[in-house]
Amino acid sequence: MPAPSPAPTPAAPVAAAAPATPALPAPAGPSRLGPVALVIAAGISVQFGAALAVMIMPGAGAAGVVTLRLAAAALVLLLLCRPKVRGYARADWGTVVAFGVAMAGMNGLFYQSIDRIPLGPAVTLEVLGPLVLSVVVSRRAASLLWAALALAGVALLAGHGGGGGFGGLDPAGCAFALGAGAMWAAYIVFSARTGRRFPQADGLALAMAVAAVLSLPLGIAQAGSALLVPSTLALGAGVAVLSSVLPYTLELLALRRLPAPTFAILMSLEPAIAATAGFLVLNQAMSALDALAIALVIAASMGAVRSQGGRTSA
Repeated sequence: MPAPSPAPTPAAPVAAAAPATPALPAPAGPSRLGPVALVIAAGISVQFGAALAVMIMPGAGAAGVVTLRLAAAALVLLLLCRPKVRGYARADWGTVVAFGVAMAGMNGLFYQSIDRIPLGPAVTLEVLGPLVLSVVVSRRAASLLWAALALAGVALLAGHGGGGGFGGLDPAGCAFALGAGAMWAAYIVFSARTGRRFPQADGLALAMAVAAVLSLPLGIAQAGSALLVPSTLALGAGVAVLSSVLPYTLELLALRRLPAPTFAILMSLEPAIAATAGFLVLNQAMSALDALAIALVIAASMGAVRSQGGRTSA
């Protein structure tokens, strides 16, 4: 699943996998890699982490994998950030809980999706959530053009394939992906609000803990004792590192030297990265029409971000 991505300004509401989050503590010393390379590396990490998650779903189930990922990520973040829990108003806690609910919903729905449909189409449908948010925030006529382009891509996915349902894809999997996109948009909104109320990454760590607690009953109900199998625990930790901890750090380093709109445009490439990860790791083939549909959604995301960035700088 897409990791939540640090996009601290409202000029960049579109990003894939993982949407705007408060900054994490970063390793000391400047990176030798350019900021663009860091963003791309983060996207690769997120999507290959999602591919790894698909590989362990037969043993732990989608809900079990979500629980392992969120619990491991929460543990790492709480140890790194050691957030304070005193001195906050009820509204502050309401915001961080809403952030955690959005995070749990985004992850849970997305993992249910990739358990049913290929990774590339799942991320393509999911990114429509941030795209719609960008169009709504922009309120420009040009944004309607980008929305129409994205819908053309989705229509192409829907019309391709001779099977039943959404273009031959499992209709429930498509619905879960669209639901994850809606939760992603909510995640972006509450991430920004949490970042304004809590210092550093304290709000992120607390919200991740809320998300982990919410996912725990579902994970136990589906996977049971399978969650305690050492190999499953190790792979779940790997998913958490690839999909959460590593991307957060890389994106934070990139945002120190990269404008937020440019960052969001690069994040819009994640459907293509997801399709590549699905092909290389999971042997999920993609037709020329599938590739064209994904390209249309990517172009729409980039256009929407550029329009929003132009409005902000005007």
